Amino acid sequence: MAGAAHLIVDVAGTPCALPQAEIREILPLPRLHAPPASGGPLAGLLNLGGEPVPVVDLALLFGLRDVAETDDPYRHVILARGGSLGLLVDRALDVMQVADESLRPVEPERSLNGCVVAEFTRGHELVHRLSLPRILTLEERVRLDALAAESRDRLARFAFNETIQPA
Repeated sequence: MAGAAHLIVDVAGTPCALPQAEIREILPLPRLHAPPASGGPLAGLLNLGGEPVPVVDLALLFGLRDVAETDDPYRHVILARGGSLGLLVDRALDVMQVADESLRPVEPERSLNGCVVAEFTRGHELVHRLSLPRILTLEERVRLDALAAESRDRLARFAFNETIQPA
């Protein structure tokens, strides 16, 4: 019964799983900065030690919700292992070991960019196993990287200069 640990998350009532190996950390919903050019599924940018990280609302991205839920303080941000992307979910529910033989492969054309790679059951519910690298298309990733770079440049302009200037 070889398998891997998966984080089970709730995305607008839909149970999804991410391999624990692809996750850096789980954060309670922090304050996010939404640049003027943002919108759609981009919930905002997370300032992680001076490094802006785009946070995508999975419910909006997957079309499971039409409007961002701003009044739920109990949502979670799942930070990708590389640290360059955050995923906003309704709840991080559980970590569970999923046996390889219980995973049923899903055809890539059944989900956008083939992001749902398998399904398995948890109790009486069907869980969609997501591939973190496939959640965004290449174009979406490029646009988010550009927004993060703009934000990084803007933050750099506010860098504190520790050099004391002579009077």
